[in-house]
Amino acid sequence: MDVLSFYNGKKVFVTGHTGFKGSWLCKMLANAGAKVTGYSLEPPTEPNLFEIAKIENDINSIIGDVRERDVLKAAFDTAQPEIVLHLAAQPIVRDSYRDPVYTYETNIMGTVNILECVRKSSCVKSFLNVTTDKVYENKEWEWGYRENEPLDGYDPYSNSKSCSELVTHSYKSSFFSNGSVAISTARAGNVIGGGDFANDRIIPDCIRAAMRNENIIVRNPVSTRPYQHVLEPLYVYLMIAAKQYRDEKYAGYYNVGPDDMNCFQTGALVDLFVKHWGEGLKWVEQYDGGPHEANFLKLDCSKLRNVFDWKPHWNLDTAIEMTVEWSKCWINGGDVRACMDKEIERFLRDI
Repeated sequence: MDVLSFYNGKKVFVTGHTGFKGSWLCKMLANAGAKVTGYSLEPPTEPNLFEIAKIENDINSIIGDVRERDVLKAAFDTAQPEIVLHLAAQPIVRDSYRDPVYTYETNIMGTVNILECVRKSSCVKSFLNVTTDKVYENKEWEWGYRENEPLDGYDPYSNSKSCSELVTHSYKSSFFSNGSVAISTARAGNVIGGGDFANDRIIPDCIRAAMRNENIIVRNPVSTRPYQHVLEPLYVYLMIAAKQYRDEKYAGYYNVGPDDMNCFQTGALVDLFVKHWGEGLKWVEQYDGGPHEANFLKLDCSKLRNVFDWKPHWNLDTAIEMTVEWSKCWINGGDVRACMDKEIERFLRDI
């Protein structure tokens, strides 16, 4: 099945559409001819990709809080979506330590609220909840976690996303066991790409340092993460939602990440960034004594590979190359929408 052509004319409801991943996702859907309604808070950073790339011109954008069920339901009922992609979250580990209540309210009750909208509707056929690779009880193993490993999460962010998974599992068993709505979750690894301006993420930190002509500060260069370009998981989300729309047998719980070759230590990731950025950029290690974060995290994505015959298409070197290209386009006042379209087209060709 041609995944993107499937979405032509489909009504799609996206929560978290003003965020980094949500903006790229809406661009892909709009390019495919989908009728997209986005529901989210105002963009979470300044600057932000949503405004820079004028995503609001491509979709019906509704500013609202997923914690406000009545407001969410009103937007949902007006949109009458066939497909729901739930990305809205408080996504930063360190912010979850600073404001755990908000994190739990958004990540758990936000999931409850959107699933309530789905439960009380008759229009939805496919629902996907996007969570994180951090939902697992992390034992610092050297091998990747599989979908049947215990869920937990150490910090409030990771734990709340584990709870979001459990909420989804319960709703699926309690209300959709007849197959009326196909329900899946996608546990995605770390994403990078142009337009991410979040705090406490390594690539945005690299770009900010490069713009100031300063050394990049790396807190923990030996921490290992499954890095992937943002287009990789977004395409997989669209693939899962489309496949299960047509056949409920594809509904399930999927790890979405790179192969072992692209699970990099942070220091090696920054080395690649420095290589592609040039201009004499350097990095230094400087631990700031922050809260606990896992040192080692990998995903086993063999289920995704076996069910969908899927494999990652861009290695980390290409992912960094694309990120630097977009970032320099933006810094130099270029056409970032055209740059996004170019990257999307290249990715689709490489598939």
